[in-house]
Amino acid sequence: GSTLFLRVTKQYLPHVARLCLISTFLEDGIRMWFQWSEQRDYIDATWNCGYFLASIFVFLNLFGQLSGCILVLSRNFVQYACFGLFGIIALQVGIFSLSSPLSFQSLPRNLALGGGLLLLLAESRSEGKSMFAGVPTMRESSPKQYMQLGGRVLLVLMFMTLLHFDVSFFSDSQQLVL
Repeated sequence: GSTLFLRVTKQYLPHVARLCLISTFLEDGIRMWFQWSEQRDYIDATWNCGYFLASIFVFLNLFGQLSGCILVLSRNFVQYACFGLFGIIALQVGIFSLSSPLSFQSLPRNLALGGGLLLLLAESRSEGKSMFAGVPTMRESSPKQYMQLGGRVLLVLMFMTLLHFDVSFFSDSQQLVL
């Protein structure tokens, strides 16, 4: 049953796990590649910074995200790639918070992206000891366990954006009780 499945998929699952953890960066980088002029024009219109600075920002995002994804997927310099992707998150949060305040939707998303990167960092600390990215194994070092715990907690925050509370339901429930 499951042992046969694990044996057959053992070589593919770590790559699939890494791809899932960086998929947002990959999608964003590819979108910037194909929508270069739209992205540049949006940045220029939002910040009124001119085509040159808008192009620099789009290029930094595109290059940082795609090169980070390639390094993570190829398992080369994973720690540096993760720190570079953390930098992309910080750059986007810093730049976009200038034009609009952080919303309830964007904060959990950015924290979840950071959580995925923490899982990749934890896995890269003991490459070869773990079969899956972010899945715990026995006899791990304490810093790695804390990184994995933090990564999992931050990933859960992404699903908080899916929760939508209807205020009228709570108001109606309160009226019934009173």
